[in-house]
Amino acid sequence: MQTGFVGLGAMGVHMARNLGKAGLLTGVWNRSGAKATELAQELQCHAFASLEELAGNCEAVVICVSADGDLRAVVAGLENGLSPNMIVMDCSTVGAGTAREMYQRLSALGVGFLDCPVSGGVEGARNAALAIMVGGEESVYARALPILEKMGKTITYFGDSGAGQAAKATNQIMCAGIIQAVGEAMAFAHAEGLPLDKLIETLGKGAGSSWYFVNRAPFMANNKFPAGFRVRLHDKDLKICREMAAKRGAVLPVVESTLSEYAKLMEGGFADEDISSIYRLKSALFPK
Repeated sequence: MQTGFVGLGAMGVHMARNLGKAGLLTGVWNRSGAKATELAQELQCHAFASLEELAGNCEAVVICVSADGDLRAVVAGLENGLSPNMIVMDCSTVGAGTAREMYQRLSALGVGFLDCPVSGGVEGARNAALAIMVGGEESVYARALPILEKMGKTITYFGDSGAGQAAKATNQIMCAGIIQAVGEAMAFAHAEGLPLDKLIETLGKGAGSSWYFVNRAPFMANNKFPAGFRVRLHDKDLKICREMAAKRGAVLPVVESTLSEYAKLMEGGFADEDISSIYRLKSALFPK
């Protein structure tokens, strides 16, 4: 199934590359055209001039953008080029309500829509090892699976439209708690004068380990936080979690405390650093 890819950010560019390696990528589109042109030259595919042109030359479209408004704009741009039986797969992280809205909008055109957000960081995107959480019609999921399998290692169907985004929201709450705990632990270890490289190697094999500890504690040890998962994006995701929980009458303490800390980081000019930069705040808990 020939596929177009929309959104060549830190995750999307690697996901598109993996589709290209699998021979499934017809072409790409990005808001900044230069990035699309560069990748198309690398992968020997087409850099489409418009979303409508991309839709008109593909059987499936994968989207990976930053926020709900971006997704709505992309779908609007695709619409005139879409045809019945096409599949649109959205790998962005947006609200479950937005996913259901896009499902209804495209179903009216005879186009299948799946919300299939991803987790695994830039490393997972690069290595086609992402976890992909899928919501939508199961028959559409079955048709899309050969494409999803080229981008991820664990692909799970969770149910009707919006279920993939609900699963991703669950993941983002977990990430919030874990990155706070890792940041505090690393700040404590530094204050105790422990050799951090040995600590990471040892505790990475212990009961308290996690993906974030193994992959992001080294950032904290070096006090450098190159963008993997940006603070401003996790902040956006946690506000989605807050909204979803509020609809059920709940306030989530882990979400609220992490949003408070992210507000401080963004005010300090660190919005585009990796979320492991929460270590900046945790290390400040220990007087010098």
